[in-house]
Amino acid sequence: MADEREERPASHEPVFVVNETGQSPWLFVCEHASNHVPERFDGLGLGEDALSAHIAWDPGAVEVARHLSAALDAPLVESRLSRLLIDCNRPLDAPDLIPEVSEMTVIPGNHELNSLERTARIDMSHRPFHARIEQLIAARAARGLPSWIVTIHSFTPVYRDVARPWQIGIIHDADERIAAPLIAALKQDSALNVGVNEPYAPSDRVYYTLERHARPRNAPCAMIEIRNNEIADAKAQTAWASRLAEIFRNLKA
Repeated sequence: MADEREERPASHEPVFVVNETGQSPWLFVCEHASNHVPERFDGLGLGEDALSAHIAWDPGAVEVARHLSAALDAPLVESRLSRLLIDCNRPLDAPDLIPEVSEMTVIPGNHELNSLERTARIDMSHRPFHARIEQLIAARAARGLPSWIVTIHSFTPVYRDVARPWQIGIIHDADERIAAPLIAALKQDSALNVGVNEPYAPSDRVYYTLERHARPRNAPCAMIEIRNNEIADAKAQTAWASRLAEIFRNLKA
């Protein structure tokens, strides 16, 4: 089992890998791990409240992912820059790749970017993030290890004044090798409201990382969304990670 005292990034490089040499077939990815915006962007014109809110990152997600990495001896790839700069889980032609408005919040620093500025954002974060995943998968394959890819996210309890009842959602496409047994295991707890392709679905263009890295290799994959009030503190994050780790230990994709 990997030591939970994993090295942490000393600075905000665009991508960081935890437990790179982990021996598990599982490979975790957290695209929205950080809300960091480098000083030169002047907070994109936003205040601290906005930069600490869900629009800037997925609160609690990376802590769950790090616990899973340690529990299962699995690598974890983290994006270390805010998705407000550029969303690493979007295709390059997505209108919200560099959002001018996120939910109801206008992002002044993203308005009227020219092609050079957009390319600079891509080269700063999106390109190195996905290149690092490619390198990791290739290195694992060279060691005879498969990569069963799971991305870890969190979502808000309420969106546009509509309550979201699910504590956890499992998002998948036609490949259900991970999703089906994971959903079945979670639903054994009758107190748990498990969303299936909720609160998002691949058709919402939120499946980019898996479309890019899992589909071409026929690698098993799924996306996990945990409601962020379920993982608001360290105890809750550990509890959810432990629950998921136990399922993953017994899951054969």
